[in-house]
Amino acid sequence: MHILSRLVRFSITPFLPEDSNGFNSFASEPAGEGLAIFFELCVKLAGEVEPTTGFVVNVSDIDTSVRKYVVPIFAQQIREDFRQGRHIGFPGITKLLKSAREQLTDKFGTAKLKELSLSLNPFRKAAIDCEDCKMSYFSEKFEFAATHKLWNNDFSDERNRKVFGKCANPAGHGHNYIVEVTIKRPAGENNLCISDFERILNDELIKSVDHKNLNVDVPYFAKVIPTVENIAAFAWEKLVGKFGEAVLHCVTIWETDKTCCSYHG
Repeated sequence: MHILSRLVRFSITPFLPEDSNGFNSFASEPAGEGLAIFFELCVKLAGEVEPTTGFVVNVSDIDTSVRKYVVPIFAQQIREDFRQGRHIGFPGITKLLKSAREQLTDKFGTAKLKELSLSLNPFRKAAIDCEDCKMSYFSEKFEFAATHKLWNNDFSDERNRKVFGKCANPAGHGHNYIVEVTIKRPAGENNLCISDFERILNDELIKSVDHKNLNVDVPYFAKVIPTVENIAAFAWEKLVGKFGEAVLHCVTIWETDKTCCSYHG
């Protein structure tokens, strides 16, 4: 089974009756005019590779379906709400994603629609599981800087250097870590307060690790090696149960742009 993901970008200008398609789908199609609202919809499909083409689904078919069946739904809703001065909160975003799911479910042959996610900005997204639309998901990325040393006191110096390489440097080394936290909640529930979510992350996690020597300044790592795997588990323990009715779904830690680890508790 393969999982195919496709990003489809489009822009809507709420103050105009319609947008021109433009000629650059890499940036946005429809193109938008002036100060437009930019969207990036990620479509995930699960299926087997078709032997004669090597495709799960031709990605151009995904683009065509989204622009034909989904973009008009977004455009109509956004223009209507803007003209009425109505705020589009997370229940409204979830409703749009569910409408997109209804339009796309039967458009890709034997491939199954797995997930739809909408980037709200480069660091924040909302998503639905297309196989279980009872839950909606919200993710946001944060940054912190920290130093660590990978070292096991039960190993010899030689073995530490062999296992951990440059990461066993006695003086330690630093990273600009990225942490992405995903919570889930019943679809259509009252609006999520972003400032509350960010405050909890900042107070419960970021303050405890940002600009810290993890081995020295964070008691958890006095006996636990601060690998990216263990940092993800630490972040989970700091955050689980802190979001009221919303449930912590996943924590992902990026150590570099090539290395990350996700933890689901």
